[in-house]
Amino acid sequence: MEIRQLNAEDAVLYKALRLEALQNHPEAFGSDYEVEKDRPIEQYAMRFQNEQAATFGAFHEGELVGVVTIVCSEPFKMRHRADLFAMYVTPRVRKQQIGRQLVQEALQALQERPWIEQVHLSVVRTNEAAKALYRSLSFESYAIEPRALKIDDTYHDEELMWYRF
Repeated sequence: MEIRQLNAEDAVLYKALRLEALQNHPEAFGSDYEVEKDRPIEQYAMRFQNEQAATFGAFHEGELVGVVTIVCSEPFKMRHRADLFAMYVTPRVRKQQIGRQLVQEALQALQERPWIEQVHLSVVRTNEAAKALYRSLSFESYAIEPRALKIDDTYHDEELMWYRF
């Protein structure tokens, strides 16, 4: 298993995994398949060049099987925080600690920015496996956002969590 920061050359692999995530678990992401399926590869490639963000990928036998993104806040008053987004591990390799390794790599990268003091994330309230992973890495819940997402006529609450360095 190799975990590394993605770059522009990984954009095609990332888009394929991202679309899989959006199809398999639409309730877990703010974006949706219909919006992203026609997004040009170049947009993903440009994301990987943003100095305020980093996306880490887990590769198993050359295949991208998991991702997580961190974004550092830019406004000066919020510079002390970062957000963890778009966590996904393909089902066939779950329960192999890949998600844990991805989040640990993201947190380690943030530690290289000494001004970052805390990391925030949101997770759909019904995703017990993800919440257990985050808790095991010392994330703490601090709020529930009711009806954070609406898919067709169904609402999904999100649990807000944070990690303090």
